[in-house]
Amino acid sequence: MPWNKNDYPDSMKNLNKEVREKAIEIANSLVEDGYEEGRAIPIAIDEAEKIGNTKNDENYQLMNQNDQWAIKKEGAERASKTFETKEEALKYGDELLAKKQIQLKIYKKDGSLERTKKYSEK
Repeated sequence: MPWNKNDYPDSMKNLNKEVREKAIEIANSLVEDGYEEGRAIPIAIDEAEKIGNTKNDENYQLMNQNDQWAIKKEGAERASKTFETKEEALKYGDELLAKKQIQLKIYKKDGSLERTKKYSEK
């Protein structure tokens, strides 16, 4: 059964529009290639989310700058918001994750990457 932007699996209903459309495209292609629907759907969602998270405007960084914790879009010169503690910055980062489909790279005070959180991991 080919899916379209008006008729798609329930598991895709909470995806953002662009990611959902890409997932539909990938799922249809996988089914055409012989995958069962039950297997094609999760693969398509996973791949569409990976593609969707490669856009720089959807990637944020949490890092220490001038003894404050800053959250900024990847590639931006200035921080979107700064905080006194890392915990406050993480709380704000979790709010961003809940509102937008982003990826948040969290850095240690020494500048090394600690971990990456994705919107699906809120």
